[in-house]
Amino acid sequence: MIEIKNISKSFNGRQILFGIDGVFEKGKTSLVIGASGTGKSVLLKCMLDLVKPEEGQVLYDGRRFLLQEEEDKKDVRRDMGVLFQGGALFDSKTVYENVEFPLKMLTTMSESEKKDRVELCLQRVGLEGTGKLMPSEVSGGMKKRVGIARAIVMNPKYLFCDEPNSGLDPLTAIKIDELIKEITEEYNTTTVVITHDMNSVLSIGDYIMFLNKGRKLWEGDSQSILKTHIQELDEFVFSNHALRQLRG
Repeated sequence: MIEIKNISKSFNGRQILFGIDGVFEKGKTSLVIGASGTGKSVLLKCMLDLVKPEEGQVLYDGRRFLLQEEEDKKDVRRDMGVLFQGGALFDSKTVYENVEFPLKMLTTMSESEKKDRVELCLQRVGLEGTGKLMPSEVSGGMKKRVGIARAIVMNPKYLFCDEPNSGLDPLTAIKIDELIKEITEEYNTTTVVITHDMNSVLSIGDYIMFLNKGRKLWEGDSQSILKTHIQELDEFVFSNHALRQLRG
């Protein structure tokens, strides 16, 4: 479980986040949604300790992450898997080498152990037999799958996905959503997805946090989000014509 408490952040005197609280539960797919510029990615960076909030705390299963010494933070970071926006693969490394990278950096596994783990993760995301390919030789959807394989190779307790569907066609995006949901349940991870894709919200949103102008305006699940009648949330949700028809 991940808890965020009173997270506030500003840049150059401009307030980006205003006292954000939330609980992301184990084994559930939690989504942070909102329009561009609402603070979603800044919140993720605070949770990962990539930027320092002026106020607030992030707890990983009760561990006060932001207050820990750097050496202690490494233990938490080993439990994290991150799918960065765009995949963020190393262009000069093969698919296999990209997935293997965390194991080389953070473990003392033997070569045979690493090989078994990498091949297992590639198989899990449907990419068996692709290890020798370069990132330039695979599609956008496959790059996201490689990124997911790399994110889960350390068997993480916490999985973060930043805009996993950006740049993908609708059918591929649905497959990526399904894969994230399946992995969350299979590995019993605490999964946090940053997105503005309403298809993702309705299909895999066990818990949803809606940010607007740096404030949390609503939280709930995919069943209740269509019935809130909060103006800002309605404008975000029903900007899609098909969803307006669904609302009736």
